[in-house]
Formats: sequence, C-alpha cells, structure tokens
Amino acid sequence: MYTPAYLLFTSLAVFSAVGATPSSPFDVAMLTAHDGSISASFMAFGATLTQLLVKNKDGKPVDVVPGFDNTSRWMTDGNHIISHFFCIYASMPFLSPFYNGCIGRYANRIKNGTFSIPITEYPQSDGPNVYHTPLNDHNGDDTLHGGIRGWDLRNWTTVRTSPTSVTYQHFDPADEGFPGTVVVTATYTVHNGGILSMSVHANASEKTPIMVTHHDYFNLCLQDGCDNILGHTIQISASRRIEVDGDAIPTGKLLDVSDTPYDFRKGRTLGAAFEADTQFQGYDNALIYDYPEDKRDSSEVLTTLYSNVSGIRLDIRSNQPAVQVYTASLNLLRKGVHGGPGKLYGERSTVAIEQEGWIDAINTPEWGVDQICESRNGGFFSPTYILAGRFSGATLYMERGV
Repeated sequence: MYTPAYLLFTSLAVFSAVGATPSSPFDVAMLTAHDGSISASFMAFGATLTQLLVKNKDGKPVDVVPGFDNTSRWMTDGNHIISHFFCIYASMPFLSPFYNGCIGRYANRIKNGTFSIPITEYPQSDGPNVYHTPLNDHNGDDTLHGGIRGWDLRNWTTVRTSPTSVTYQHFDPADEGFPGTVVVTATYTVHNGGILSMSVHANASEKTPIMVTHHDYFNLCLQDGCDNILGHTIQISASRRIEVDGDAIPTGKLLDVSDTPYDFRKGRTLGAAFEADTQFQGYDNALIYDYPEDKRDSSEVLTTLYSNVSGIRLDIRSNQPAVQVYTASLNLLRKGVHGGPGKLYGERSTVAIEQEGWIDAINTPEWGVDQICESRNGGFFSPTYILAGRFSGATLYMERGV
C-alpha cells in the first residue's frame, strides 16, 4: 500500500489568482495560494504544469519550469512531438520528451514493449496473457512513458476549478496495447505555506500495470542567467542505483553508488561528473531510496535541489521507492521570461527528478515488486511543490489500492 504524495516548495512570492474553468485543452488554469506563497499554472492537455513561480533571493518572482508561452505548442511543436513518435535516437543531439505532463499508464521503460500478467522475466511473444505496447524508444526496442501517445499527449477533461485547485480526468480505453480501460483523475491544489499538491488516482476495469509520475523539469535559476543546471547542487538519500543495459533497461542488479558519479548522499553539483569525465553523457538513472516506504518518517527529506545563484531550494519527501534523475537537453524555444522566443533551452538546460516505482518491475519478478493493479483498484499519485528563496520543503507520495 502506498500513501499519497506531496512536493513542497516554500515561497515568498505573491501572485494573482484566476479560477476560470478552461474551455479548451490549452487554456491555462492559474492557481494561487490564499497567502500568496506559490503560484502554478496547468492545462488539460496532458494534465501539464506550464508555470511554477516563486521569489528568488532578491525578491524577484521567477518561473522555475521550462515551457512554451503559447501552450498549444505542446501539441504542434515538431521538436516536442518527435520525441513521442520517434523518441530517443542516439544521433539526436537534443531531446524534448514528456514535457511537464502526467505520465501513464506506465512510466519509464518496458523491455521489448512486452509484459505478461502474471509477470514473468521473459514473456513469450505469443504466450497467453502477454501484452505488447508500442516501441517508441531506442530505435524501436522498448516502450517509454506509456507509448507513442501516453497520458501526457492526451486531452483531459476539466472536471472542476477554483482559485486554488483544478481537477482533470482522462478515460484510457485499453490504449497503447495495455489491457483494460482506466479512468484517471488528476487534482492540482496550491496551499498556504507554498505547497502545490498533485493527486492522481486511477481505477482499472481489469488487471493492468499502472505506474505514474509527473515529468516536471526544473532549472531554479533560469531567470537569473543560468543556461544549464550544472551548477545546481543535488542531494539524494540513496546508496543504490538500478543497473541498466545500453537501452536503459534494468538488468535486475542493484549497484552501490559509492565512489561513482551517482553518489549524491553528501550533495554534489550536477556538473561535477561532467568536469571529472569528458565522456560522461549525463544522468538518466533510477536510484533506490535508503528508507523503505513503510518505515519512512513522513518528514524525512530524501532529495534536495538547490541553486546558489537564485537562492531557491527544493526539498522532496516521498513514499516512493525510487527517483529517476534525468539531465535533459531541450531543443525547444524558451519562454519569454527565460530569454525566448529566439533562443532554445539547449544542452543540459534542465533536470527532471521523477518520483516513481521500480522501473520495469513488470519484467523483473526477482524484485518481488507488485505493480499490477487489480480490477477497480488502481493507482494514486499526489505530489506537492514548495518554492522559496531561502527554504523549501517537498513531499511526494503515491498510493495504490485505495
């Protein structure tokens, strides 16, 4: 059993609130906490975060997530869409995958786009209860983030809005090769104290794998002149990472991070590994938190991201077992506040910190991780962000079987 999720950013910012219900997938719902401590904007297309505001150390409101000024570009920008239909080819210098949206039905990768229920390590391609999902990753070897058109590329329905909250819903009719229909509801709420909570609940008509994440990218000093995140300091309470093969598929082994670029336990800059090894290509790795979910103190900070340029710090508490760290190069036009539109975000411009489950556990039975949701007994995901110029706290929980 998982419990709900919260990501918290504490903020000193004051923002205006708009509570109008969006009339199209690309209309923005702007949310502001009653105490003005945080402001966030969402749209129904992909249940996507389009803006997240907080004051930096100089008291200036800054947006810490990338995106488009024209939200319809999430659907029309060729550099964004190509990542879903052709996805991650080694020859592509820039990638623009899964841009601040709600990822499902199954986050991260599925080996060979194949799994079985009950799960097996090597499901037969034509065996009973074997399912095949679109191969949209690594030259057609694997499935990534739910397939060619996962939840982040779907038009969600706006259910309700208020000045501080918006709820979207999506009906997934056994799409992308997954079994059973799923109804998923996402609610985003800003709270006093600089908290943005995200809760995503899914109910399935039959047994199906569900693993949700929210693929938000961060650069805490974009408006303070930082073109990349190499100077950001990150600390993660994780002494193990999941070993992956050349296609980023788990081998089943867990590796000690000691004396490797993946040891963030004492905090290090994201650029340290690049400086130490010119052949280092960046992070796209899952680390396992040291504290089991059922024994974890709810106040335990598991991940911290900090920029000494802006003074903004993000702390993350989570009941999830793993975190995927991805240093991204985005071949996408910048927002105006980030120096656009005549400039791209570019190489290593952002980092995604994805709270999620054990990756491809549906093909790794030796882990003993159950990600198959029973009929009408789905998954629940709920993050909260808090942004601040001096301090921030964050928690992220996911719940299944509620």
